[in-house]
Amino acid sequence: MSGRILITGGTGNTGRRIATRLGELGVSARVASRGAPGAGGDHVGFDWADPATHGPALSGVDRVYLVAPGNVEDPSPLMVPFLERALVSGVRRFVLLSSSAIPEGAPGLGTVDRFLRERAPGFAILKPSWFMQNFVDPKHPHAASLIGEGKVVTSTGAGRVGFVDADDIAEVAVRALVDETPHNTAHVITGPEALDYAAVAAILGRVSGRPMQHVHVDDDEARRRLMAAGIPEPYAALLVGLDAAIRAGAEERVTETVLRVTGRAPRSFEAFAQAHARVFRGGARAV
Repeated sequence: MSGRILITGGTGNTGRRIATRLGELGVSARVASRGAPGAGGDHVGFDWADPATHGPALSGVDRVYLVAPGNVEDPSPLMVPFLERALVSGVRRFVLLSSSAIPEGAPGLGTVDRFLRERAPGFAILKPSWFMQNFVDPKHPHAASLIGEGKVVTSTGAGRVGFVDADDIAEVAVRALVDETPHNTAHVITGPEALDYAAVAAILGRVSGRPMQHVHVDDDEARRRLMAAGIPEPYAALLVGLDAAIRAGAEERVTETVLRVTGRAPRSFEAFAQAHARVFRGGARAV
């Protein structure tokens, strides 16, 4: 393929994995992030809220990986003008990181999804389930609570989720970016099994040798805990709404997307937990 790929959120959970994989494939990529540009390679400062950073990021680019700004309830007012500018500048393929919980056309990312379907020459909408990394990244409230207190607190009840490894999401994204023919579809991406949070805690406890438990609370308490962890109230309310949807069974599904798109099976939560057990035994850095 010719041209260059822009990776927004290029130092984040999926972005850095995509950048590494594209490098292994010999594909030219530009890493965009809010932090200072990194040493070496093609890095550029990028801020969704600062249009002055958009032109340099898009220069010479024909494909873009899109990660929405964090902790923003409705990112579409920031993202859609950037997409319009990208189309004018010659971008011909877009891969959007969305969520299995967000339908096309819904407020927020659902609006971005619809824009791409209607306007982009080529696109893929990635709709992963919840990330396994949420349980091992100390910056995430679930991981912080598990590491510090041996518990994960949600209002999900016995609802089950097809938790998925960020490595598997990234591999699907890479195929959507580099395959000769654009995918032009939504990919619902899950791991190989649906687990409730009690099962997750049990697996983490077994592999780490520490007692772990899931504590179910009501929606109000879940929202208060997220806000206490520094999450803005509107976004905390959105996350609690997703907990309620899990409680009602909305995420109790598994798909074959990873196998179909990449040719390999997705990682199980058991295998993921074994690989990260040291995080709970003494604070080894998550990867």
